[in-house]
Amino acid sequence: MIDFVLTLVFSIVMLLFMVFPAMKITEWLNKKFSLPKKWYNGLTFLLTVFLSLLVGIFLRFA
Repeated sequence: MIDFVLTLVFSIVMLLFMVFPAMKITEWLNKKFSLPKKWYNGLTFLLTVFLSLLVGIFLRFA
């Protein structure tokens, strides 16, 4: 349980730092596939959360 909580704490801190890479990845995908505006915003949000969780997992277990 403590591993889960620590991973979430690290991930919450990384949310602010992962917005820019998520925007760049979404922009690149938009150039490749021309995404609708609704998908663009949602994909940016999901990528931000996913990237911050990945970094949080790395910080906890590395």
